[in-house]
Amino acid sequence: MSTTRLFDQDAYLGEFEATVERSVCEGGMYRVLLDQTAFFPEGGGQPADEGTLDGIFVTDVQEIDGEIWHTVEAPLEPGKTVVGKLDFEKRFSNMQNHCGEHIVSGIVHRIYGFNNVGFHMGSDVITVDFDGVLTEEQLYDVEQEANKAVLRNVPVTISYPSKEELETMDYRSKKEIEGQVRIVTIEGCDSCACCGTHVAKTGEIRLIKILSAQKYKGGVRVTMLSGEKAYADYCLKHINTLGIARLLSVKPEEAGDAVVRLKQKNIEMKKEIKQLKKELYALQGAPERK
Repeated sequence: MSTTRLFDQDAYLGEFEATVERSVCEGGMYRVLLDQTAFFPEGGGQPADEGTLDGIFVTDVQEIDGEIWHTVEAPLEPGKTVVGKLDFEKRFSNMQNHCGEHIVSGIVHRIYGFNNVGFHMGSDVITVDFDGVLTEEQLYDVEQEANKAVLRNVPVTISYPSKEELETMDYRSKKEIEGQVRIVTIEGCDSCACCGTHVAKTGEIRLIKILSAQKYKGGVRVTMLSGEKAYADYCLKHINTLGIARLLSVKPEEAGDAVVRLKQKNIEMKKEIKQLKKELYALQGAPERK
């Protein structure tokens, strides 16, 4: 019997009631199967939701053959009605990040023709792997286009097209999918087969920031953030920039150039010190030290 996926019906559902179907003990932990759940199980690059069932902390959520199992720290009796509460701050952050990734991947695919071949949403950053190399200038343009999509505040829609409809659709997918395909469409940006949770409109993402990129398996691995995490990252870097600017007695926007000048001055001073040591040893009649 498959678990009813409440998160597919409403990604904003943070509290729900469910009936315990089964409960098993494994290695001192308990795995619980509910008749329905709002907890998203780990999959598609997105981590499992966190929260509680009747106040008992949920440490992991996995889907096995259509059944969604919750790992908890204490037993729950089969037949019991329980109240599930999500850590909705983390859920919403995942929604922002996953939607931001869709926008970036869709833009890269549309403009440069590269495919997203790997995606991982970590606790700190998101990584996206593309099967082609992108320059810093190209990634800057992608980021600009992505944030324009955020500002347009366009709908993010979920659909379940028939097999016949899918054959006529242009959508992204990293693998062949059996059974019903769930399509996430972001107006003007992307259409992709995806099982994850997403915001209802792009404006809720707030901000998309590409942090870095490195060559990876013939393509490029992009590190990025969206939403509150992107804003927090900006705030931290802004504080650091202000601190550096104060130490170097320059304006914040001049901090980068000032650091370059300081580094060059340091190199020149090391050369000068080396030369002075050489002259000193010569005067003392001592062999030069390396």
